[in-house]
Amino acid sequence: MDQFTRFVGLDDSKNSIDVAIAEARPDGEVRYYGTIPNTPEALLKLVRRLGPREKLLFAYEAGPCGYEIYRLLQSWGIACWVVAPSKTPRRTGDRIKTDHRDAVALVRLLRAGELVPVWVPDEETEAMRDLTRGREDGKFAETRARQRLSAFLLRHGRRYPGATTWGGAHAKWVSEQTFARPSQQVVLGEYSGAVEECTRRVRRLDEQIRDLVPLWSMAPVVKAYQAFRGVSMVVSSTVASELGDIRRFDSPRELMGFVGLVPSLRATGLSSHSGGITRTGNGHVRRCLVEAALAYRHPARMSNLLRVRQRGQLPEVAALAWKAQVRLCGRFRKLRARGKDYNKVVTAIARELVGFLWAAAQIVAPGGVTTVH
Repeated sequence: MDQFTRFVGLDDSKNSIDVAIAEARPDGEVRYYGTIPNTPEALLKLVRRLGPREKLLFAYEAGPCGYEIYRLLQSWGIACWVVAPSKTPRRTGDRIKTDHRDAVALVRLLRAGELVPVWVPDEETEAMRDLTRGREDGKFAETRARQRLSAFLLRHGRRYPGATTWGGAHAKWVSEQTFARPSQQVVLGEYSGAVEECTRRVRRLDEQIRDLVPLWSMAPVVKAYQAFRGVSMVVSSTVASELGDIRRFDSPRELMGFVGLVPSLRATGLSSHSGGITRTGNGHVRRCLVEAALAYRHPARMSNLLRVRQRGQLPEVAALAWKAQVRLCGRFRKLRARGKDYNKVVTAIARELVGFLWAAAQIVAPGGVTTVH
């Protein structure tokens, strides 16, 4: 921080940016600069007025406008931090929030060293992140469409007699349903069509993930993750696109905390209470890992699908994946035998799975470089 002589806080929105400036010395002036348009031209004009670029440090909170400001400033040779709003200190009892006040508060915290920058993905990784999130949105829409169709049929006493739904037999059963009134038949057709369209969309996005991951610099890491039971192509590509190179975390515990899978803690005086998981950090990764952890409820075994996914894997990665399967399947069984809540057991397995993925990332790096220990 000593190399910077001026700090700049930005509070960006769709059309404008509020700017505050602080001089580097502790007793230096902190002033509100004003509002500028949220355009590259206006931002460049601001930079030219502030002095030598190598002496400037910008900061703004991550938000719906993405990382365009960060990438613009970086391309001009200017240091910039993107900070997480959830980790920005707030004054207790402060009920007044404006863009003006936010920009001034941000630059004060920046100068005081109270802010921590978040990891910003490169454009290639962000593009893959958009694809995996699009797939997640498609799956959510499919689930909602299925719920609407099921609720409609249930309201009219149509109960599927089979054991599992949304397979071929269930689709045939739905297509055979008829209603006496044309309006209800139209609704059935619309709901059924919505389910089919959502399902086709998810399949298209799955195909795009399979086709585009091999062209991505993180492809070796995605492949290594798939050696683990429950970690499919969708799960592994989501983890890689959301977290990037997880070697930046010094320990598995730090990564577990980042994805919000560690228990919360309240301690005061002589009392200490451990609560549910913190749920901080990246919710997309946490959701995928919990779904992957469900695969460990069965005994450890090498299925045909897992054998296919482990073809061409480094022996160290395959050995680590088997070690993880033996431990996590056994731990799942032991925790359930002790009467632990099912959802808590799944969460505990997901937390340990994070540690094994971190270990795999120490072996296979982006670009296919194998690290040596």
